Amino acid sequence: MRALALFIIMTPTAVLAGDKVEFNRDVRPILSQNCFACHGFDAKTREADLRLDVRESAVGRGESGKKAIVPGDVEASEVWHRINSKDPDDIMPPPKHHAPLGPKEVDVIRRWIEQGAEYQGHWAFEKPIKPAVPTVKVDGGNEVDAFILEKLNEKKLSFAPEADRATLIRRLSFDLIGLPPTPEQVQAFAADASPNAYEALVDRLLAMPEFGERMAMPWLDAARYADTNGYSIDGGRHAWLWRDWVIKAFHDNMPYDQFLAKQLAGDLMPNATDADRIATAFNRNHSITHEGGTIPEENLTNYAADRVKTYGEAMIGLTLACAQSTKSSLSSIDSTTKGSTVMVVAIHNRPSTP
Repeated sequence: MRALALFIIMTPTAVLAGDKVEFNRDVRPILSQNCFACHGFDAKTREADLRLDVRESAVGRGESGKKAIVPGDVEASEVWHRINSKDPDDIMPPPKHHAPLGPKEVDVIRRWIEQGAEYQGHWAFEKPIKPAVPTVKVDGGNEVDAFILEKLNEKKLSFAPEADRATLIRRLSFDLIGLPPTPEQVQAFAADASPNAYEALVDRLLAMPEFGERMAMPWLDAARYADTNGYSIDGGRHAWLWRDWVIKAFHDNMPYDQFLAKQLAGDLMPNATDADRIATAFNRNHSITHEGGTIPEENLTNYAADRVKTYGEAMIGLTLACAQSTKSSLSSIDSTTKGSTVMVVAIHNRPSTP
């Protein structure tokens, strides 16, 4: 789990001239920002019965008989002519709603169409593919450095000089344990002339109890962990056993699939241990009310809805807010989420006791 990124940040990046344009990385942000309001999933606001978020609609013929996108043929694609039009009645997006696309955005759309206008599904349902490591030679570096150096070479840049020892240990300490090094630790690292001094420092920090605490923080936030109940009385709660279980999981380098499975249903596993049962407190981190005037059945529904919502956001990178309230709404989830629906129903129907 040390190499696992618990949160994936989708950030549009500049696409170099020779790069393959990727829909999710390069095109979807442009369409989402500028086009989906009128040509997206919402039928109430959709214009010309055209959806640019669905390939079948985008490459089919619209109300005018023209095709919005013709894969491989920019000139035959109505989208291309609309985003480049000078006529205020034809240009897309409409000036009254949004500023025209910038030159870089227009270039991305052009190259995407020329390359076949391939679409991708929601990133949460796309299988991660490990890329081949670039063949560039990195002196004293690792595989990550190879990817960085390849991009630096494309931009005709080079690595920055290595930081001084005091800066290195400070950066590493904040990254791994969330705390600055002591003056004595800085002095000891600066005086260590051995070739593996940096690796030894990494090992020492990884062995510290603060490492697990630092790594656990983003997950505790995603799982909405708190030390109090969260409602009007806001009394204390005793969920620290689960917090300690998460910290230990990072220290033990627990495989990610086990990390998730134990928190979802550790109590239902064969030969479940006390630790497995404690792990399922993930499902009970929601706010809990002690207010006397509340309706128990309503609270139970709210608790179950919170579990479903948190499962979606923390574990599959997808909001399930539209499907969190009732089992009937769960049945209407798009077929692309069918594999996750069973788990959602299971969470929704779990007993309210830990």
